Amino acid sequence: QVQLVESGGGSVQAGGSLRLSCAASGRAFSSVAVGWFRQALGKERAFVSSISSSGGSTYYSDSVKGRFTISRDNAKTTVYLQMNSLKPEDTAVYYCAADFATAQLMARRATGTYWGQGTQVTVSS
Repeated sequence: QVQLVESGGGSVQAGGSLRLSCAASGRAFSSVAVGWFRQALGKERAFVSSISSSGGSTYYSDSVKGRFTISRDNAKTTVYLQMNSLKPEDTAVYYCAADFATAQLMARRATGTYWGQGTQVTVSS
């Protein structure tokens, strides 16, 4: 069992940066891949990025590649999503998810087993 809590969302202007955090509890954290997903108003949830349990492998959607960076600190049981050069189209509720499947599979399936409650990111033009 893994419990996840996101934080770090907020409102920024286009071109700005935010860092989201996904704090986890549960002894299984170092064994799970973690992904970030987002859901804009009126749209389906979409994959953003994922990271393997060791942190050695990362995956990104084409829309955020080169702008977002995912990382994790297993000692702090936290995963981060550094978001730079934000665009209005990045506006969404961002969720982190964890899964015992691989990070690559999370990216392909665009889903996870354990979910946080989400944090709002709003980018104004």
